[in-house]
Amino acid sequence: MSYPLSIKGVLIHESRVLLLLNERDEWDLPGGRPDPGEDHRAALIREMREETGLAVEVGSLVDEHLFEVLPQRFVRIVAYACTLQAEGAIALSHEHHEASWVGLDEVGERIAGRLLPAGYLGAIRQAACQPLSP
Repeated sequence: MSYPLSIKGVLIHESRVLLLLNERDEWDLPGGRPDPGEDHRAALIREMREETGLAVEVGSLVDEHLFEVLPQRFVRIVAYACTLQAEGAIALSHEHHEASWVGLDEVGERIAGRLLPAGYLGAIRQAACQPLSP
């Protein structure tokens, strides 16, 4: 069975990971769907800029899993480690309600009372353990 694809970025900077609050009131990793024929890394660079205003370098693949967005509605998540190319203020898009740099030592199933889906938690932990090379 084929599922919709979403490319996500685990952006770690100064021992903190960037999380976005979505319309379901859950923490999310920045990213989204690639355009037809678009390379995963190119899609992630574009999505990161659109959702956060930040320029990133995409590193290694850190996780791939199925995420049940709504009951019986699954999305295939492919997550890559990312590094920040230049520091700057976050310019949040309309797709998310809030952005937060969360310390890696604070990352868990709930952050500030809101859910961080298990697959994203796993991707963050994997990225935190890997060198950031493409």
